[in-house]
Amino acid sequence: MSPDVHPFLVEPWQVREPKLDLAAMGQTESVFALSNGHIGLRGNLDEGEPHATPGTYLNSFYEKRPLPYAEGGYGYPESGQTIINVTNGKLIRLLVEDEPFDLRYGELHHHERVLDMRAGTLTRDVEWVSPAGRTVKVRSVRMVSLTQRAIAAIRYEVEVLDAPALLVVQSELVANEAMPARSGGDPRVEAALTDPLVSEFFRAGETSATLIHSTRQSGLRMAAAMDHEVYGPEGTSISTEAFEDIARTTVITRLEPGQTLSIVKYLGYGWSSRRSQPALYDQVRAALAAARYTGWEGLLAEQREYLDEFWSVADIELDGDAELQQAVRLAIFHVLQAMARAERRAIGAKGLTGEGYDGHTFWDTETFSLPMMSFLLPDAAADALRWRQSILPLAKERAAQLGLLGAAFPWRTIRGHECSGYWPAGTAAFHINADIADAVRRHVAATGDVDFEREVGLELLVETARFWRSLGHHDASGEFRIDGVTGPDEYTAIVDNNVYTNLMAQLNLLVAADVAARHSREAHRLGVNAEEMASWRDAAKAMRIPYDEALGVHPQSEGFTHHEVWDFENTPPDKYPLLLHYPYFDLYRKQVVKQADLVLAMQLRPDVFSLEQMRRNFAYYEAITVRDSSLSACTQAVIAAWTGHLDLAYDYLAESALIDLHDLAGNSDHGVHIASMAGTWTAIVTGFGGMRCDETGISFAPRLPPALTRISFGLCWHGRKLRVTLTAEEAEYRLVDGPPMRLMHHGEPVALADEPVSMPIPPVEPVEPVEQPYGRAPRARHPGS
Repeated sequence: MSPDVHPFLVEPWQVREPKLDLAAMGQTESVFALSNGHIGLRGNLDEGEPHATPGTYLNSFYEKRPLPYAEGGYGYPESGQTIINVTNGKLIRLLVEDEPFDLRYGELHHHERVLDMRAGTLTRDVEWVSPAGRTVKVRSVRMVSLTQRAIAAIRYEVEVLDAPALLVVQSELVANEAMPARSGGDPRVEAALTDPLVSEFFRAGETSATLIHSTRQSGLRMAAAMDHEVYGPEGTSISTEAFEDIARTTVITRLEPGQTLSIVKYLGYGWSSRRSQPALYDQVRAALAAARYTGWEGLLAEQREYLDEFWSVADIELDGDAELQQAVRLAIFHVLQAMARAERRAIGAKGLTGEGYDGHTFWDTETFSLPMMSFLLPDAAADALRWRQSILPLAKERAAQLGLLGAAFPWRTIRGHECSGYWPAGTAAFHINADIADAVRRHVAATGDVDFEREVGLELLVETARFWRSLGHHDASGEFRIDGVTGPDEYTAIVDNNVYTNLMAQLNLLVAADVAARHSREAHRLGVNAEEMASWRDAAKAMRIPYDEALGVHPQSEGFTHHEVWDFENTPPDKYPLLLHYPYFDLYRKQVVKQADLVLAMQLRPDVFSLEQMRRNFAYYEAITVRDSSLSACTQAVIAAWTGHLDLAYDYLAESALIDLHDLAGNSDHGVHIASMAGTWTAIVTGFGGMRCDETGISFAPRLPPALTRISFGLCWHGRKLRVTLTAEEAEYRLVDGPPMRLMHHGEPVALADEPVSMPIPPVEPVEPVEQPYGRAPRARHPGS
């Protein structure tokens, strides 16, 4: 597909695919995925085929698999965890006079799918002529409930157009579907993930069925159940049967032209590592009973009401770029879907939209997704951090295995065990511990939730501070060093004094000491005393932050600016991403950056960089950052906006927002890029809005890019609802709900109560343009580019 040809139309609140594009099927399955954070349904066709990847997921439901090593080593994880495709309840197969409804046969007169971000539904309309010449219209509406956590539902309607027809509809639950082969070809991995579910129980009723399975290795049990409401002509036949890996409700009727057969399918899902088979059966049947009691229209109404409330705060309005407007709303919608009802389980890098990264969670959640959700859906953000607290025992075990104190959180995981088989970019990326601590700090700053700080945050801060104090050491000069680690940039591994890591560890140590002092009784229960808090403050004060005096920039890590610069001009475009075409040995010893590292340090620790330092650092690292990671563009957008490169910031914002609508990374078929989508929000609110929030309050320093005439965004702060509207000349701050408050605008105090307040936006100082590596500049989107 051409990079300028995309399968979707541009609309403000919908993503519409006006015709079926088989070449883009993997991408559309991901973009059209529906989820609530507990259940995830890829946007597969109702009849199941053709498909790119079948996908029905339950958050944190996984199977173990071996981690292959050429050579083993002490401390290497022995097994991985991989999210699996669970029992598929999306399947509804149709036969028209014995002809299967299959878009690869017959004539397809019309095919349209629409993801509605206000209704929370995926709608499909089809007109198809069977090989035997019978014409039917099929319309389906699919949803995953944001209000009833265990429930998904589908309304499926068939109308015959030209002649009477005998219809057979088979609504199914199918376990252990055949899956596409995984890349890599390790037969041990394939064996572990082929038919991962073992049947324990199956039962059928008149219109309902339940299947219960367990995994072969991980010891998890899941239940899937379905029930139906059928509306058809008199004489319509309904029967249900169930077997080990399949349950099927069959509906048979004869329709005259203009008549419609309508089926509502309710799906219930649940899983547990502890509950018994009868308990799990009762759980999903009760969920189905509640869904049927609510009814299809009731579920739609609940979904719309939930989303109306969410969008009243979360919506971002952009005037001047309709495509970007659509992409920004899609980004917010998918992050919501990933987290809304996750409820103390991990948030995967792909959410529940695909099997990319094996369904693992990384630092993406704390560093990219939670900054957004702490301001838009704070309860969901708090639950994500409560999940981190729940895996603290495993993190402490891992730290002890590594000979360290405190907690070493896994680089990639599903249930808390380290699943990275490549330790230089996994185990050594210890910054994840400070990223989690910083998410605690930012969440409390955004919400003012002191109870959360005491009950959840304190323990996370204490154990991560202990980790840093044991990992680093004071050298002969008295500086505190953190050696042999990997920062955010995975093209530079096992380095000394990575600036991002050291600055985030420094903040971790200081905040842990402050919070422990604030909650001294609870800190005492964790074994914290005054001497330990003093040692944290001493280490933070003495933290080594490298600086290159000759160049006037901060090296990404000790000695980084002395490395040879990568030969960008002689690197062909088809050799990106570099990690797929060059040895890590070569990457590790050159100045080439996969993703923003030092630049991300400036975003998260702006308190330690002057504006002039930011500008010099940004210019230096722009020239060597190739953005082989989807995590980079949103960060570069923020710092470009802060340093006055507004057109460039706009280009990076578009790259971050359009990554899946335009499949910019070429891998959207593996699932959407949740962190980049959340980073889109950050690029707008933190970048162009200049929003910063800490224990002293909330402030804004907005700048509008020339390509946009207006930006309006909302957020929650300390229980209030605030809306900020920007034009080129002024910013309007409106307190939508809550008691009076104060904020800062470009350093000036603003008091908000009943009436909105408008403040002038100072002009932007002209800056010298910056350059990117040869062939790696973002696609220019701004006017006149």
